[in-house]
Amino acid sequence: MATTLPSPPRVGMVSLGCPKNLVDSERILTKLRSDGYQMSPDYAGADVVLVNTCGFLDSAKEESLEAIGEAIAENGRVIVTGCMGKEAETIRARFPNVLAVTGAHQYEEVVGAVHDAAPMPPSAFLNLVPDSGLKLTPRHYSYLKISEGCNHRCSFCIIPSLRGDLVSRRPDAILREAEKLIAAGTRELLVISQDTSAYGVDIRHQPRPWHGAEVRAHMTDLSRELGKLGAWVRLHYVYPYPHVDQVIPLMAEGLVLPYLDIPFQHASRNVLRLMKRPANETKVLERIKHWRTIAPDIAIRSTFVVGFPGETEDDFAYLMDWLEEARLDRVGAFRFEPVEGAAANALPDPVPEEIKEERYARLMALTARISAEKLQAKIGRTLDVIIDAVGEDGATGRSKADAPEIDGEVHLRDAGHLAPGDIVRVAIEDADEHDLFGVPVAA
Repeated sequence: MATTLPSPPRVGMVSLGCPKNLVDSERILTKLRSDGYQMSPDYAGADVVLVNTCGFLDSAKEESLEAIGEAIAENGRVIVTGCMGKEAETIRARFPNVLAVTGAHQYEEVVGAVHDAAPMPPSAFLNLVPDSGLKLTPRHYSYLKISEGCNHRCSFCIIPSLRGDLVSRRPDAILREAEKLIAAGTRELLVISQDTSAYGVDIRHQPRPWHGAEVRAHMTDLSRELGKLGAWVRLHYVYPYPHVDQVIPLMAEGLVLPYLDIPFQHASRNVLRLMKRPANETKVLERIKHWRTIAPDIAIRSTFVVGFPGETEDDFAYLMDWLEEARLDRVGAFRFEPVEGAAANALPDPVPEEIKEERYARLMALTARISAEKLQAKIGRTLDVIIDAVGEDGATGRSKADAPEIDGEVHLRDAGHLAPGDIVRVAIEDADEHDLFGVPVAA
């Protein structure tokens, strides 16, 4: 006699914010799937909806609140988690019907809330979870989180109050996860944390056994071991500590992609002091030049804040001159925005909004010109490109200088035969301010 299996509850997920939040969402979904829950792609089919919130900026908080409101309106059974979990009273005041509110990376709490809201039938037999877990990214690339929290106390940032101080993962656990991801089809590992350079400081860089040897909990050692696994390895959120110099030779060897995501934020010593960040911009320029002698193709991306309280026209002019000399490959910018709980809110001499806008426009125009010049120099070269999407005839991918979502793309003609995840050689034929254009080269 056939056994009829009960239908397990279905969970919907709305994931907002940065890649670190995305990893949190993947871990939550992986645990729920291992417990027998099914996933719902829409509100209508979900027994409960999770909203993983971002709380870094006021605008991000408002987006999170709007997402909560939409989920309640469309489904009615909503659990809130993520960075805005620190503001449970605010959430409950606006949405008294939310079932539960938990904070960032509180995996057990949010999973427990789902169990309470949508209990699993007592005879659920299936537990179908791949070793790599459930992912919200395409099969061919994966974010690999190596730590939580941050020990910095930048005056504009509230991340430590949201996510706590630095807590590093064991290196063997990270490498084991990376192996599973690669075995499941990942071809690019994007290493993320709040401060990748500080990895292991909290656990005194304690070594762990790995494949017959020991690996320290240190950015350099971890990068080297990840590079041996055969996938592209891309480093994000790297503060320019002295030991970053040791990673550049790994790029020259091909173990790590020649790419660094460094949040410089500004160049003026005055503004960096107000931000409570190191003010060694001259030494950084010297180091960038040195890095380029070791790994000439190294791509450096960064973000900057314009209109920070106390930023003078001289400060901004210094930043512009610094950018002209640094010639960074990819640059993002933010107009300063007060964040509730940030020390910078109390600083004197706020910059008027119209000046913020004018400075933002000037900075973006400068960096767009530099980007265009650097991309023009790649015309005629042949580059490795990882394919993200394929159409009838063309395809879109990324070079080693481009991270998904935030950097440029490479648009390919005569590429309909390719598949996402392929890594191919591409002859570059043209360029604009942000993207490259080319054609696959026969192997």
